[in-house]
Amino acid sequence: MKIVFMGTPDFAVPSIKALYDAGHDIQAVFCQPDKPKGRGYKLVPPPVKVFALDKDIPIYQPKSLKNGGEEFIKVIEDLAPDCIVVAAYGKILPKAVLDIPRLGCVNVHGSLLPKYRGAGPIQWAVLNDEKTTGITTMLMGEGLDTGDMLLKCETEIGENETAAELFDRLADMGAELIVETLDKLEKGEISPVPQNEEEATYAPMLTKDLSPIDFTKSARAVHKQICGLSDWPCASTTIGGKRIKVYRSEIVAGSTTKAAGTVVNVKDLTIACGDGMVKLTEIQAEGSKRMATADYLRGKPVAEGTVLGE
Repeated sequence: MKIVFMGTPDFAVPSIKALYDAGHDIQAVFCQPDKPKGRGYKLVPPPVKVFALDKDIPIYQPKSLKNGGEEFIKVIEDLAPDCIVVAAYGKILPKAVLDIPRLGCVNVHGSLLPKYRGAGPIQWAVLNDEKTTGITTMLMGEGLDTGDMLLKCETEIGENETAAELFDRLADMGAELIVETLDKLEKGEISPVPQNEEEATYAPMLTKDLSPIDFTKSARAVHKQICGLSDWPCASTTIGGKRIKVYRSEIVAGSTTKAAGTVVNVKDLTIACGDGMVKLTEIQAEGSKRMATADYLRGKPVAEGTVLGE
């Protein structure tokens, strides 16, 4: 099958690799422009571009396909792909693009639609303490993740699984599902199913405003905040006025009478919450590296009665 692939971050790489390995003709890759990173603000290509460069696949990086993107739309029209596959592309496709492929534009989405439409479905599923999530392949329409559903696969979310870990698992699941979807779509073995609008929820893009930890919340809510925001933007608090990022945690059994935010155990950084306790297991202090909390405490022990967030 002739395919134009549109995707940008790590999440999309397993999908394009699976399609390539399955023998599909990847005619072109569309991804977002290179972005400056690091202290030197050196331009860094997105992961999908790196894959395409390695396989000598033509690459296009338009700033937009809606405003001033006519020349890129003409490229797609000339290629006349059977299908456009989209995985975390990060840009809205105009109707002029949606109408080009004979089999339509198929999106690999990181949730069980219609729940968690939008930019942050994986993170919000963790933040909201969902027990399961998954991948949905769908025919794209003009709305945001509103198109008819094709196939789904479901998975449980681990008790201590971070959004970053779930991100990687779902990326691999999406790769398998998109290959199956295109095979069945070509054979006419899929009947698209409209989404139930009454069940739809929205998963907006994450911001750093979500980072500060409020220890007056329950231990479970704090734990899921930490899991859901790892690795970005990352939950955070302060120790002695110095900011720390928290990447991992565990809920601790039992109860405490200490005030929320107080260190209950200075040996492992167990913290009192509004209800229950949570242990911070992986952190990063200002000007330091990400490390196990035990390693941090060996160099910077915490005094009894310390309250985080003050």
